[in-house]
Amino acid sequence: MTEQTEAQKQPGIAAAIVVADNRVLMVRRRISEGQLSWQFPAGEIEAGESPEQAAVRETQEEVGLTVSAVKFLGERVHPKSRRDMSYTACTVVSGTAYVADTVELAELRWVTLADIPEFVPYGLFSPVQAYLDSALIP
Repeated sequence: MTEQTEAQKQPGIAAAIVVADNRVLMVRRRISEGQLSWQFPAGEIEAGESPEQAAVRETQEEVGLTVSAVKFLGERVHPKSRRDMSYTACTVVSGTAYVADTVELAELRWVTLADIPEFVPYGLFSPVQAYLDSALIP
C-alpha cells in the first residue's frame, strides 16, 4: 500500500481561516507535523459533517471562539502532511481566543498579513493567500 493511499483513507482535515481586527488567527501545535508548526485552527472532519461545519467546530474546541463560516476557499492534498485539506474563511461571532485545547496547542497568535511569511515560510495555499490579501489591509 502506498503512502498516498494510506493518507486518502484518513479523514480529511478542515482548517478555519479566522480574520478579525485586520489579523488572521494562527495556532502552534505542541507536536509539529514535519515542517508544520504554525497553522490555522484545524482538525479532522467527523462523519456526517461538512468541511465548513468541521472548521467552525474545531475553532470552538481549539481556541474557544464561536465563528461562522463565510466562504469555502478550496481543498487540496497538503504538500507537507499529505493529508486532504479544506479551507474555510470564518468570521468571529463571539468570544475571545485562548488556548482551549492545551493538549494539542502550545500557543496562538493574531498575525498581520506582513508577518505571515515568518509563521508559514513555505507559503500558503494560493486561494487562502488570495483571500487574506483581500481581507487584510497591509
